[in-house]
Amino acid sequence: MKKLIAAVLLALPCAVSAQPAASDPLLEALKTELNRSAQKLKNAEPSPLYYIGYEAYDKTSYSLSAQEGTVYSEDARRSRLLDVDVRIGSYALDNTHEMKGGGAYNSKRQEVFGLPVEDAPAPLRAEIWNLTDRAYKTALDQYAKVKMNKSVTAEEEDKSNDFTAGKPEAFYEKAVFPAFDKAKLRSMARRLSEKFKPCDFIYDSTVRFSADTVNRYMVNSEGSAIVTGNTYIRFIYSLYTRTADGMDLSTVKIYDSDKPGEIPDEAVIAKDIDASIAALKAQKNAPPEQPYSGPVLLESRAAGVFFHEILGHRLEGHRQKSEESGQTFAKMVGQPIMPAFLSVYDDPTLYRQGAQFLRGFYRYDDEAMPAQRAVLVENGILKGFLMGRSPIKNFQASNGHGRRSEGNGAVARQGNLIAVSSKTLPYAELRKRLIEEAKKAGKPYGLVVTDISGGFTITERSLPQSFSVQVTQGYKVFADGRPDEPVRGLNLIGTPLQTFGRILVTGDDYGVFNGSCGAESGWVPVSAVSPSLLFSEMETEKVQKSNARPPVLKPPFTDR
Repeated sequence: MKKLIAAVLLALPCAVSAQPAASDPLLEALKTELNRSAQKLKNAEPSPLYYIGYEAYDKTSYSLSAQEGTVYSEDARRSRLLDVDVRIGSYALDNTHEMKGGGAYNSKRQEVFGLPVEDAPAPLRAEIWNLTDRAYKTALDQYAKVKMNKSVTAEEEDKSNDFTAGKPEAFYEKAVFPAFDKAKLRSMARRLSEKFKPCDFIYDSTVRFSADTVNRYMVNSEGSAIVTGNTYIRFIYSLYTRTADGMDLSTVKIYDSDKPGEIPDEAVIAKDIDASIAALKAQKNAPPEQPYSGPVLLESRAAGVFFHEILGHRLEGHRQKSEESGQTFAKMVGQPIMPAFLSVYDDPTLYRQGAQFLRGFYRYDDEAMPAQRAVLVENGILKGFLMGRSPIKNFQASNGHGRRSEGNGAVARQGNLIAVSSKTLPYAELRKRLIEEAKKAGKPYGLVVTDISGGFTITERSLPQSFSVQVTQGYKVFADGRPDEPVRGLNLIGTPLQTFGRILVTGDDYGVFNGSCGAESGWVPVSAVSPSLLFSEMETEKVQKSNARPPVLKPPFTDR
């Protein structure tokens, strides 16, 4: 574990501005209007306002996409949005309390509004005032509904407060939108996108570059004043085809950083494109996969997605007290939930894994709490949960994981989910072990999963507590030594309590998944780090497919 942590902490983010906070007109407008609103709205109605928080998002973006050798779109923009979090009642019970019952409606969304991108104080304060008024009235109405719902429904099992108090925090560090050569990017995107044209089986393809710098301003009635920023650079290519039996297949490759100069050279990406074209062609020609149950080797990046989907979401704190949640692990703290050689933690303060930038890095969460490392599983034993400022039984404090995108209420979410192992094998040995397990189980082959596009894990109590993740690339490794064969059209399925117990050993190859995760508090940037995982048994199912035929004609640029 120490080796992994040391590798992550090799670098610190740069391209930041630390100018004096007093010179920032947006911050001053937020602080001034918050103080006025907090003082005058506190006892304006019989139901008291006990907390108010503002979060403004100042975003600068640029994107470029190319298809078939030509620029398809190009866009540069600047925007500002404001979230207002108003809480009526008390820490024990407020307007955000979960409402129960078949007809109950409990919105987690917040009021969000646009702000001027220019720094004129009067227009800024006017828009802040306007949105505060709307949010305050909405909160009053919701609080009345919460009290009524609570009076006519059964008592909750977890009687923890709705919110926990926070200490005042002061921090100022803005991210600076990076400089890059747009003309060079256009030329590079054109050339790379043209590589797909000779392939008549590729029906759609895109090359895309994007750069986003988001500076978040947070002030609240507890006295916090925080400005913190992140930059996200992505270069993506994707290619798509359809099989004769109507199955859509695609490959996506993403390069992530916070600096344009860290995106690989054109020659490196071109080589990756050639490999992706060959892999997609082989997959298109493979027969559709049949349901399977047997040994599975999840390669490291896919294993990161697996941990994120199957474990991470179930350890988000608010789900442990929600009456609508399955609460798989709510009462298993101190008990083993996976093999003793595995430990898992989430640490948003980690900026890199070796040389790889981690998208889940942040300094403060969206509830004005410092990011912290949260130990979730230690030597196979469940130790705790990801916590925002919504306390649960035995876990009353936030560990800096309250997150959201604009227009949504913050809940506990993942940042950088890290799985580490003390029982490892080199990848070549792991593959040999897969073949041994296949022979032991009497299976003709074992399954290697190299990439997962994502998936879902069901946490609602009214549905089966299961998961399904889509395999976008994988292959069969035959026990009799035949050449590997690509597979298509399968999902990995199962239940978490059973599946984690079937991990036999891991690789020593830590891989990084960078992505964006969507849940009830919106889309947030995340990362997951994991070694490859060997399972004694995992089940697959066929994927849903269309009945549409491939295009009748080949693409026009492939005519000879």
